[in-house]
Order: sequence, then structure tokens, then C-alpha cells
Amino acid sequence: MSDEKSDPRQANEDQASLDKTDAQTQDPAALAGAELEALVAENADMRDRLLRTMADMENLRRRTEREKIDTARYGITNFARDVLTVGDNLRRTIEHLPAEAASQDPALKSFLEGVELTERELHKVLERHGVTKIEPLGQRFDPNCHQAMFEVENPSVPEGTVANVMQAGYVIGDRCLRPALVAVAKGGPKATAPQAPASEGAPARKPANDDVPGGRRPPGNGGSRAKS
Repeated sequence: MSDEKSDPRQANEDQASLDKTDAQTQDPAALAGAELEALVAENADMRDRLLRTMADMENLRRRTEREKIDTARYGITNFARDVLTVGDNLRRTIEHLPAEAASQDPALKSFLEGVELTERELHKVLERHGVTKIEPLGQRFDPNCHQAMFEVENPSVPEGTVANVMQAGYVIGDRCLRPALVAVAKGGPKATAPQAPASEGAPARKPANDDVPGGRRPPGNGGSRAKS
């Protein structure tokens, strides 16, 4: 019996035929299950990316809306602060004109009335744009919108009460535009704790002493004692 060498090409063809037969005999349900798991994982990943993108877009929309509101409400802050100087000069003019002289001089009286009318109109314009005047006299000292210039002895009022106002203060919206320059009473009875705001969610005003360089607070409010 003679030895015959096997043909390599024939062996490769036989192996390929066997592999094809094995692939055809695999379980179709297993293949479908594997494909389904892959699709589920891909769907979960795409859903997570979509939710994250939607959350980012919602945050961006809210932030843009807040910035738009703040720009509309506080965009004139620097301009309004400069205009307050004009109002201060009008008030000084009114206070330095003697009432007796105005009553005796018709021209001076007419001039004084014109200045007062201009001042009132200026305040109306400021209020129309959200700028309102602070009335601190007799109120408890508030470091958020008052700036203490000095202390005065006054035992008839609680300690820490605003006893005198040197310059009016203003707020724009819920922010302090310019603190009121005040004198604070000392030597009286201890002031009671301030009442809590009516709405817990109401935003607090930005401290005025952060806006004005060299702002001082009376004793008991974290500031240095000013000389009386």
C-alpha cells in the first residue's frame, strides 16, 4: 500500500465547511438575546445623554432668564447712583434758602418752588425705574442699608436707633443703591431683637458697607466704634 500526501487546499476547504456547519447549527435565540442586550444598553446610554443635555439646556434657560431680569432691573445702577448727586444738590439748595427771605421776595419764592418741583419730579422718575428712598430716622440701625458716621448720646431711645440722617439712602429693587449716612444713638435701653421678615424666602439686601469704601458700623454690629 503506497503512501499518499494530503492536499493542503483540500484540508482548508474541509475546515471551512465544518465552521460553516457549526455556525448554522448555533441557537438563533441566543444570538437574538445578545443583540437585544446590546440594543438595550445602547438605548440606556442614549437616554442618559439626552436627559443630561435637556437638564443642561433647562439650567441655561433659567440662568439666561435671571440675567435678563437682572439686566432690566439693575442695568441703570451706575447711572442712577450718579443721578442721586443731582438730587442731593437740589435738596441742599432748598435747605439753604431761608423761608423768611423766600416769603418776602416773590422772585426767590418762585425760584424755590421751581427747585422743589424739580426735586419731586426727579424722585418720581427714579421711583418709576425702581429706585426708592430710605426713611431710616427712628428706625433700628441696619448695616445692609445704613452707614454709621458717628454716635450720639440719647438715653430716650433704644441703643442702636438712628437718631439723625445726614444723607438720604436709596435702594433699587432689593439691593442697596446707596446707604443712608446716619448717626446712631447710644446710652439708652438695650434694643430688642429685630423681628424676623414676613417672608422667609425674601432675599436680603446686599450690605451697603460693601458698596461704599470705608463703611463703618456701630458697636455690636461687627464694626469699630466711631468717635462722637
